[in-house]
Amino acid sequence: MWLAAALAAAVWLAAGASSAAAAPPTHPDADHAGSGLSRTSHGVSAAPYIAQSPATQVPGMDVSAWQGNVDWQTAWNNGAKFAYVKATEGTGYVSPNFAQQYNGSYNVGMIRASYHFARPDVSGGAAQADYFVSHGGGWSGDGKTLPGMLDIEWNPYGADCYGQSYGSMVAWIKAFSDEYHARTTRWPMIYTATSWWSECTGNTGDFSSTNPLALANYNGSPGPMPFNWGFQTIWQSADHGTFPGDQDWFNGPYTQLQKLATG
Repeated sequence: MWLAAALAAAVWLAAGASSAAAAPPTHPDADHAGSGLSRTSHGVSAAPYIAQSPATQVPGMDVSAWQGNVDWQTAWNNGAKFAYVKATEGTGYVSPNFAQQYNGSYNVGMIRASYHFARPDVSGGAAQADYFVSHGGGWSGDGKTLPGMLDIEWNPYGADCYGQSYGSMVAWIKAFSDEYHARTTRWPMIYTATSWWSECTGNTGDFSSTNPLALANYNGSPGPMPFNWGFQTIWQSADHGTFPGDQDWFNGPYTQLQKLATG
């Protein structure tokens, strides 16, 4: 995710923007799920955009404030059927574009949802789940809203694993998941990369029986799963493409996506 901010800053500087122009965005605004996962140092390379996927998968996208006000009608016309929208980060940031993105995707017919960028270095998992739910991360059984998603990946501000041990990281994720479930009756989607899960949990922590997996891998296929998940529910295949933001695939037909929305 921090990579998107760095690239945006480089483009802004290369364009010769004056000091009177808007400065490059800081991480919370620049973030869109997985834009930091293309770092070759972590073995997740920025592969070409995956334009096609099997017919049994449903195309979608995820966005943050970096995409600004999204043209949702065009995204819908181009085939996007669902969208994850960044709502919060830590316990001190709410996306300024959340309402336009969250409501706009819904209004054109997409199944929508929100996500939270985890900051295990600043507060506990339960506190961040509460902040998320209170600022757009809730769930309703309207058939058009997916469960919220926890985005847990490399730290854009410091040490990869936020200063957490394997055990404390797993406990943090569980605290977030349990609190989100207590507040909404749904288990949150967990978004991550297999290489991060190995690095920061020691490839431990079994969430496979409760939490759907959103897996980032830009190498042309979902690849190996994190600990004990047998398959991904969503595959994030690229950080650019037909739709604004990241390019996602729901692993199943549209009827299954609808079932996930209804619980």
